[in-house]
Amino acid sequence: METTFNPAGDSMAASGKGAKRAADDGASDFRAKAAAANEIRNLIADVEELVARIADLNDADVVRVRSKVVNAVGAAKQSLSGSADTLRRQAHKALSGADEYVRESPWAAVGLAALVGAVVGILVARRS
Repeated sequence: METTFNPAGDSMAASGKGAKRAADDGASDFRAKAAAANEIRNLIADVEELVARIADLNDADVVRVRSKVVNAVGAAKQSLSGSADTLRRQAHKALSGADEYVRESPWAAVGLAALVGAVVGILVARRS
């Protein structure tokens, strides 16, 4: 039996691994940033609640600190909305990269989808 070199198959496998790596990196970045954004939202809500509770105090130092905190919370909210735009752009970039890969290598994408489907099917069958 004679073994032959298949450069198309090797490049397809290499591009598939590269696409998977890029997708995994993008997904983990997205999850980490989404979790961080959620924690920042919780912190902002807590700070706003604290500011509301100390609103009755009229000490000059408290009033000055409260105004600084309100300004900082406003800046954090604005920054957080900018981060959401960045996340949206990164997700769009990842999706367009996946679309480009599928258009360049449709059979590899179909094979990868079939493999993922088979693995999910096996895992679901084991749980039942």
